[in-house]
Amino acid sequence: MQPNKEKYDRIGRSYNSTRRADPYLAGRLFHHLAPEQDKEYLDIGCGTGNYTLALHQMGVPFIAADPSEEMLKKARIRNQSIQWLQGKAESLPLDSGSVDGIMASLTLHHWSSLEKGFVELFRVAKPEAKLVIFTSTPEQMEGYWLNHYFPRMLKDSIVQMPSYEVVADNLQKAGFKDLETEKYFVKRDLQDLFLYAGKERPELYLDPQVRQGISSFSDLSRKEEVESGLRQLQEDIQSGKIRDVMEAYENDRGDYLFVVGRK
Repeated sequence: MQPNKEKYDRIGRSYNSTRRADPYLAGRLFHHLAPEQDKEYLDIGCGTGNYTLALHQMGVPFIAADPSEEMLKKARIRNQSIQWLQGKAESLPLDSGSVDGIMASLTLHHWSSLEKGFVELFRVAKPEAKLVIFTSTPEQMEGYWLNHYFPRMLKDSIVQMPSYEVVADNLQKAGFKDLETEKYFVKRDLQDLFLYAGKERPELYLDPQVRQGISSFSDLSRKEEVESGLRQLQEDIQSGKIRDVMEAYENDRGDYLFVVGRK
């Protein structure tokens, strides 16, 4: 994930304790990327390399980039054969037409400019290279039951997220074509504990270590709202009222979204 450098230098210290590659999501990234042997792919906003390594173990050769040196230190320890680069989507230390495909997981909302980021990814991609994005949209996030307990935190998070229309428009302006989407609904056994990982397991949010690995809680949140929301959440879990809250937010929008394009 490619975030604000300072933010993830801070979060990165305990990041891997709750954030790990989910097998299902890794499989969908592999499916959409459709990698071929003897080619090289880029993971932009790689973080500590969870999905880089998951796909690398599936036989996909990767270069990976992230602005956070703290994250990259952890990634390098885990695998020294992968080229880990410090860089942002908007400015990459790579030659034009040098990668055969690109994946970007939960990173778009940290970019300073989607327009510049997609133009840069288009530049480093070879002809016909695929770009696979995993993200969430404001519309989807408005359907999270977390809004009931942490309304200001979610509002601040939603403001950061580009809509699908904005993403698609910038992709097409950069030159990407053949755009496709696939909704993702959080599964109960999700192993990567990002923001809505507790959709079906609300007790996860009571764990401070889980919250520390989620940028909305660790960076955007206001202490008073979080403490109040957690108290109410705990009470509702104990009383069973949480089920009513969760049911009130059920929808068919999907919780996250894969967006796939081609150069």
